Amino acid sequence: MESEKKELEQARQQWADTTLKRTLERYPERADQFITTSGEPLERLYTPLEMEGEYLEDLGFPGEYPFTRGVHPTMYRGRLWTMRMFAGFGTAEETNQRFRYLLDQGQTGLSVAFDLPTLYGFDTDAPEAEGEFGRCGVAVSSLRDMEVLFDGIPLDQVTTSMTINSPASIIWAMYIAAAEQQGVPMHRLGGTLQNDILKEYVAQKEYIFPPEPSMRLVTDTIEFGSQELPRWNTVSISGYHIREAGSTAAQELAFTLADGMEYVRWALERGLDADAFAPRLSFFFNCHNDFLEEIAKFRASRRIWAREMRDTFGAQDPRSWWMRFHTQTAGCSLTAQQPEINIIRVAVQALAAVLGGTQSLHTNSMDEALALPSEHAVTVALRTQQIIAHESGVVNTVDPLGGAYAVEALTDRIERQAYDYFERIEAVGGVLPAIELGFFQQEIADAAYRYQREIDEEKRIVVGINAYEEDEELRIPILKMDPEGYRKQCARLEQVREERDSGAVGQALDRLRIAAQGTENTMPYILDAVRAYATLQEIMDVFRDVFGLYREPMII
Repeated sequence: MESEKKELEQARQQWADTTLKRTLERYPERADQFITTSGEPLERLYTPLEMEGEYLEDLGFPGEYPFTRGVHPTMYRGRLWTMRMFAGFGTAEETNQRFRYLLDQGQTGLSVAFDLPTLYGFDTDAPEAEGEFGRCGVAVSSLRDMEVLFDGIPLDQVTTSMTINSPASIIWAMYIAAAEQQGVPMHRLGGTLQNDILKEYVAQKEYIFPPEPSMRLVTDTIEFGSQELPRWNTVSISGYHIREAGSTAAQELAFTLADGMEYVRWALERGLDADAFAPRLSFFFNCHNDFLEEIAKFRASRRIWAREMRDTFGAQDPRSWWMRFHTQTAGCSLTAQQPEINIIRVAVQALAAVLGGTQSLHTNSMDEALALPSEHAVTVALRTQQIIAHESGVVNTVDPLGGAYAVEALTDRIERQAYDYFERIEAVGGVLPAIELGFFQQEIADAAYRYQREIDEEKRIVVGINAYEEDEELRIPILKMDPEGYRKQCARLEQVREERDSGAVGQALDRLRIAAQGTENTMPYILDAVRAYATLQEIMDVFRDVFGLYREPMII
């Protein structure tokens, strides 16, 4: 083996001294920086000399540890990824209509976007919610809204993903109660709750309570789900928003996995067995522009998670070692200029996600830098996935880029960078102390600044922004919402308050307050309050009173 390596080194040097040298003398390389989106240098050529480790130890076979090549032996030859387009705007009626349209167009799973008041735990008619109704998602203030949102959609036949964090347990309870009214018991429900509060402190900033009580609520959902909803992913550990905030690929991977391991620690401290909950943890990644770097990121993440779950946390069930993840193409890469070319960006990113082995995929629409997606734009985005699935041929073999020298070298490098971050996080005391110190926030800010500076200095080309600009009017249709939506939503909310049993609501909220003040799992009490038609804000106000509000420390 050593002699083969030496022979290859000599052959590569001879190539550099002869063939390469002659070419460079006549045709010098471009003056571009040859770096990834994350700013990492790329070599001119990769060979087996850059490959680290052993095949069986670091790559193995699909469906077997360390799962670098995929968690399923046949991958897309057996089943395609779930095509789950993110949707939500205005009233529950409008979003229900969009859900039905997408299902008719071949979408295979639902994904709900909530508006800002809902994400912050306010009812639509609250003063704090003024002007934000339905703008970035659908408004859900009570169980009645959830009933309308999924009217006519059999919840035992679809899986639903819900992007909600601080109020996640309440929105989940509303979904469970809405399913019960359809006659679907909770144990038959399948889906995913984002419920990743740690990345809110790190990146998206939709936190409400301090970290410790917030983690208590997340652990409550993990415990409840492991006992009552065996088909539900109770946490979708999300790197997507970390990347949208400006992180590098390695930071996205490292910070996401560090958060995931923190959830595991809290669940173990609750007394749960790793194999009782770990198989239902899932992940949510961004897929940015750099094709090879993104594929390497996904492959490295599987390998790291499998190793940590097996060796650090002692999980015995191989399903506990699986990293199953949803991918969304990079919203931050979309441009308002020449929006049609976003279709091309999204296609490249989606292909990288598929080659990286995603289990679920959302493709952004061409108009999302301007508004919520129109029906035309979201159809094109869905068709992009369908073309990759049925026409590209990349689904016909498992991990087609596995063994590619550049991909394997990038995979190894991202893995090393992730472990370097794990050590730095541990050095400051762990994830929660690192949040309080602003470690994650500073690292992301530095990366975002570097990337933007490269664009501003034209060291990095963004088509339509600092090169190939056009000066022309917008030609694509923009979504228009029901102008009466806010009035209708407030009227429904008022009707709920008038028709419900106020005494039952008060009693349910009192019991929830006592549970929150103690150590009981809060989920059964949240469910009781939701079934009595307590509103989102009424339930969240109980937690606000008990837990208090979080204020991020000043980072200098």
